Amino acid sequence: MSVNPRVSLVDAGYRSIVRPVMFGSYHGDPEAIHEVMIANLARFSRSPLAVAATRLLAGSRGAPVTVAGIRFPGRVGLAAGMDKDGRAVLAWQALGFGFAELGTVTAQAQPGNDRPRVFRLKPSKALINRMGFNNAGASRLHHELSLLGVYRGNEGAGIPIGISIGKTKVVPVENAVDDYLTSLDLVAPHADYVAINVSSPNTPGLRSLQDGGALLTLLTALVDRAAGRLPLLVKIAPDLTEPQLDEVLSACLEAGVAGLIATNTTLRRDGLDPADQALAEQTGGLSGAPLTVRAREVVRYLTRHTELPVIAAGGIMTAADAQAMFDLGSPLVQLYTGFIYAGPALPARINAVTRNPR
Repeated sequence: MSVNPRVSLVDAGYRSIVRPVMFGSYHGDPEAIHEVMIANLARFSRSPLAVAATRLLAGSRGAPVTVAGIRFPGRVGLAAGMDKDGRAVLAWQALGFGFAELGTVTAQAQPGNDRPRVFRLKPSKALINRMGFNNAGASRLHHELSLLGVYRGNEGAGIPIGISIGKTKVVPVENAVDDYLTSLDLVAPHADYVAINVSSPNTPGLRSLQDGGALLTLLTALVDRAAGRLPLLVKIAPDLTEPQLDEVLSACLEAGVAGLIATNTTLRRDGLDPADQALAEQTGGLSGAPLTVRAREVVRYLTRHTELPVIAAGGIMTAADAQAMFDLGSPLVQLYTGFIYAGPALPARINAVTRNPR
């Protein structure tokens, strides 16, 4: 694999300078660091530095691909959860991403669960979070993207933009359909695709929406409302059994969704470094390197049992991890925890191995 020397310089700078300073600031509070990073990226995206970064990193996006009718200039995307309210939406293309997924947003603004709710497991290269869909609401995201001129199909952010929607916590599960429809109506003008998040472990009752009957009811209503305007994808949990995955696939095919995203965070605690065992007791979803094997297993199962495109997410920490997902048939991958640990050089390193996809 040949990587631009400038990308190697970015990699070295992030690992030796930026990451140690960032991880050590704000008393090591991962959420506080994250909030400052998003604010800084929002300012960065409006500065001349963004142009220089685009030339340095975005110029190596690799091979474009068309998925669900959308042309993606690169196969590496940002996963939902990093930029919930779209504040840094103009920055992601400058960091080498071929698309970015905003959210998860809900129909009503909500604070999420009590802090602390994010825990960094450095020896395991992992995170545990129980954020609980904290966000300013779908209406606020609609307003933010309108101000920035980001609309479906206009390349206002330089790359395709997906938006993940979830259930408002205070809304009973039996009223989830109307709640999701409200969010869909608000974000649809700005999204190149919408991801239906029914798999976060941090909203009570949410994962029950992955059950076949409930999922079919929800997806049918959403697909009908979208009316062919934009593709809908379903994000699923890594903790489902094969029969449960079959139920999800059946509902997705019957409803007519455009694809799947696999996977969300896991409730399992397999593969943690012994030094992180105390943190393993924290409630929440685990992401990062311990999820690599399980996410790969789920993607392998899905790609063998459906023609729907499967965007791979979960445990993608290196270029080799991404290549494994491509080899399993995923046309696109998404980064979250891997981006936090490896920095902006990771998308470029992945793109370097996918210029000539296998």
